[in-house]
Amino acid sequence: MQQLIKERHKDDVVNVTQRNSVYQTVQRLVRDGLVAVESTSRPGNRPERTTYRITSAGRTALRDWLTTMLSTPAREYPEFPAALAFLPSLAPGEVLVALTTRVVRLEDGLASLDSDLAEGSPFLPRLLLETELQRELLAAELAYVRGLVDDLRAGRLAWPGW
Repeated sequence: MQQLIKERHKDDVVNVTQRNSVYQTVQRLVRDGLVAVESTSRPGNRPERTTYRITSAGRTALRDWLTTMLSTPAREYPEFPAALAFLPSLAPGEVLVALTTRVVRLEDGLASLDSDLAEGSPFLPRLLLETELQRELLAAELAYVRGLVDDLRAGRLAWPGW
């Protein structure tokens, strides 16, 4: 399951870095009656393979969850705004180096998302909506960070004590 999530690039929107967390999540879904075991097989010398199906309670929970997530903005706490809040803890030169590095990494990420969208668009028109959103958010962050770098270089962004 973890491999399939990664193959479909859904690991960009769902954290599956810990293999156990995927299994624990599936076990919780089974325990709560949201999915059920469809079948179990062991093809050849391969590990046992379990196929699951969503239950009617699972479909209801999925609809409720998606409707809420789509309609209600949630407060999220990403690390970057927290780092900006403590920016004066570093010297301006350190900040400039870190933000310049971030610009390069954001540019690489943007190029990767553009590639994913171009690759998927011939056979999945407008079905990669999460990738479109990631791209827009990344582009906005890139523009913002470039502005910070420019302000630092021009002396428009400074703080006392350095």
